[in-house]
Amino acid sequence: MANHHRSNSLLPSTHSFLSKLLLFLTILPLALAALAFVLQWRGGSVSDPTTATSRWAPRGSRREVFPGMETSSSLPPKYHHSSNCINLGRSSSPSFPYYRDWKFGFEDSLKPKICITTSTSAGLAQILPWMFYHKVIGVTTFYLFVEGHAASPNVSRVLESIPGVKVIYRTKELEEQQAKSRIWNETWLSSFFYKPCNYELFVKQSLNMENAIFMARDAGMDWIIHLDTDELIYPAGASEYSLRQLLLDLPSDVDLVVFPNYESSVERDDIKDPFGEVSMFKKNYDHLPKETYFGLYREATRGNPNYFLTYGNGKEAARVQDELRPNGAHRWHNYMKTPNEIKLDNAAVLHYTYAKFSDLTSRRDRCGCKPTQEDVKRCFMLEFDRAAFIIASTATEEELLHWYREHVVWGDKDLRLKLLRKGILTRIYTPMAIIQALRESGVFSSVIANAPATLSKDKFMSSIDSSGSSRDVPSVSFSSRKIGGEGENKASARKLLKIEALAAEVAAVPPLSPPVWTDNDRSRIVERVAGGNSSI
Repeated sequence: MANHHRSNSLLPSTHSFLSKLLLFLTILPLALAALAFVLQWRGGSVSDPTTATSRWAPRGSRREVFPGMETSSSLPPKYHHSSNCINLGRSSSPSFPYYRDWKFGFEDSLKPKICITTSTSAGLAQILPWMFYHKVIGVTTFYLFVEGHAASPNVSRVLESIPGVKVIYRTKELEEQQAKSRIWNETWLSSFFYKPCNYELFVKQSLNMENAIFMARDAGMDWIIHLDTDELIYPAGASEYSLRQLLLDLPSDVDLVVFPNYESSVERDDIKDPFGEVSMFKKNYDHLPKETYFGLYREATRGNPNYFLTYGNGKEAARVQDELRPNGAHRWHNYMKTPNEIKLDNAAVLHYTYAKFSDLTSRRDRCGCKPTQEDVKRCFMLEFDRAAFIIASTATEEELLHWYREHVVWGDKDLRLKLLRKGILTRIYTPMAIIQALRESGVFSSVIANAPATLSKDKFMSSIDSSGSSRDVPSVSFSSRKIGGEGENKASARKLLKIEALAAEVAAVPPLSPPVWTDNDRSRIVERVAGGNSSI
């Protein structure tokens, strides 16, 4: 009887213990979940690239991490071709090492020192985003050979005021100096001499590149790149989103670095700001499996003459060294040796070509050739440029817009999605995000507002040796003085922003189209599909 009473007295205490245990096990995961949420919330406010991507991405596009921000890789850079080039690298946290509140205060000891040279007639609406984007990724110096609109007082006074920018005007002195260049006595560029339009521009760019080499050497530059102002370097594959880091990681015996180009693929016919509105690009042949490229060639070409509308052979960075020379607008070479050249697997040049409908007429207006099949061949090197010139010169506005939508605009959503899935097309948002942040932080308007109201130019290149040797070209700078009040400058800024929206005989490399589809390619693809080895 006593034992029965003792066992009954233990039941309430056991039940109470089990109840407390169950309560504890219920509360514990809830508490851990709450703690994890608090920690994630506190850490997530620092940097969330996924949020950043969705902020800058067009409506309807899927949220994804910015491409090209490899941070976890400690391996040597990849600069040999591989079949895995489609993956441009992604990271959980972007790294912009030159942000520094957009002040761009580079230290003299920063290595390597990179300069860009360009020949341009563009306005501030195009030049400023192009220039400051490249400052963000590590370029310190710009040699701008300006003419046309770019040489006008309202534009040139702003460019002259930016640190690290050398503005070179197309003056009589420059033309006389370039007329004495050794290039005219050599054969590598001779097939482009004395021809109009694109050929004339190609020669002018090569002569300007020669001048830029000597200015770069005098300034202690390590690398030089020739870019147009509708092209942006995309330094994918580096340990940070930095052209400087990309070049720093290369072996010391590398002389030349090829950046394959990606071509803008616009989805509307009313683009006004390509850098801020275009996020879709067609990938280069060098960054695609050959089966994918040739297997989808006809769909990617859409009835145009070639896979790309314009060139497909990229642009190149050159290590500044003795006897360096241009080899046309797309390549460099050396008078005394065969340079060691590599091609990058991930990094690229983003080419925003024919991104605006107005590009058709602006290109037409820069050339005085007749719109005939025979005459355009002596004026333009690439087939699409020839076709675009003829249609822009002969069609009505309505017919021209229809042609632009058919040949340039990617209006077929199903085709876009298919080629995006296959890797022919790709989305790239990082340059758009950087330029938009620069714009919203007031960098461009501030540069314009703080520029001198007038520009005083010393006589250009007056100290050049009368022998005409291009090796004597000095660095050029012009004095400026500030006139006018702050309010006047700000008003001017608003107005401008509104308006602007031994191997010596190796032949120069012209703009070249990518490989074309042939019957042999068709047979090879069919054989691979039949053998069960196809990635199409």
